[in-house]
Amino acid sequence: MNPSKSPFRSEPYKRILLKLSGEALLGDLEYGVDPKVVAFVAEQVRSVRDLGVDVGIVVGGGNIFRGMTAAAATGMDRATADYIGMLATAMNGLALQDGLERGGVPTRVMTAIDMNEIAEPFIRRRAVRHIEKGRVVIFVCGTGNPYFTTDTAAALRAVEIGAEIVLDRKSTR
Repeated sequence: MNPSKSPFRSEPYKRILLKLSGEALLGDLEYGVDPKVVAFVAEQVRSVRDLGVDVGIVVGGGNIFRGMTAAAATGMDRATADYIGMLATAMNGLALQDGLERGGVPTRVMTAIDMNEIAEPFIRRRAVRHIEKGRVVIFVCGTGNPYFTTDTAAALRAVEIGAEIVLDRKSTR
């Protein structure tokens, strides 16, 4: 193994992708977004950014809606259920953006589904440019396609932005 590629190296990575599950935003709640958890995550991201590390975040939506579960439990069309789940990721991304910006961290939300009034469309070169300017970029709505998880989106976005590592946070519980 090349020591410069080890996840245990002492110097910080130049660019990371954090995959943050929706459940990680629950805190002690049964449903939704705990503002204390958002503030905690925002502080952690700010401290990493202060080390000179570029940060991209893919956020899930399972704290609000889980498409595959809803489809299995109710018979809802799987594609429709997945699109609802994508919208849940957008809500989480906006909450996270608010927490980061209240902490003084410049942030952009980029979406795989057009919703121009609240987020920028995902364009790879624009995402990289935002990151190069020191902004944290939050990627929402997964890949924009049903049948794919936000874990898949995290791997895809990591490659697209040139992240050196993907860090996965499932829960804060």
